[in-house]
Amino acid sequence: MKLYSLSVLYKGEAKVVLLKAAYDVSSFSFFQRSSVQEFMTFTSQLIVERSSKGTRASVKEQDYLCHVYVRNDSLAGVVIADNEYPSRVAFTLLEKVLDEFSKQVDRIDWPVGSPATIHYPALDGHLSRYQNPREADPMTKVQAELDETKIILVFLLQPLPLSGPLASCSPPVCPPESSH
Repeated sequence: MKLYSLSVLYKGEAKVVLLKAAYDVSSFSFFQRSSVQEFMTFTSQLIVERSSKGTRASVKEQDYLCHVYVRNDSLAGVVIADNEYPSRVAFTLLEKVLDEFSKQVDRIDWPVGSPATIHYPALDGHLSRYQNPREADPMTKVQAELDETKIILVFLLQPLPLSGPLASCSPPVCPPESSH
């Protein structure tokens, strides 16, 4: 499970504006990183442009799954992840980031902002923290713990097969209680 990109955008009437973005392209070769980052920026803008206000969607693009959330106030977020990353966690992250962003960045700056002019340093931290959905998201952590418990219970409830010299022995029988 891997997150590659987390972007905050503004869906204007004429065009989509990238406000802030964080990328993790460390898994790509050095020479591919800038083109991969450009691809992710372009894809994020395109997906927001084609999405309606007040919608959430997941779009498959090549080997990636792009999760988009466009709020009614035109603020949008896009997460680009691999196919294994849980979509519920991605949308939880988007909602959290957009709520924080809207409280920290004035609404009048959204239509004219750019990554250079918008100050929102928390984005890189969110991208890093949510790399492991089990640690970042309480519901995923609980689900993982339940799955582990279920595996242990199934293992413990299976009868153990006997082999070797004890295989032909019957279980010990307790002598009947004598009354005096």
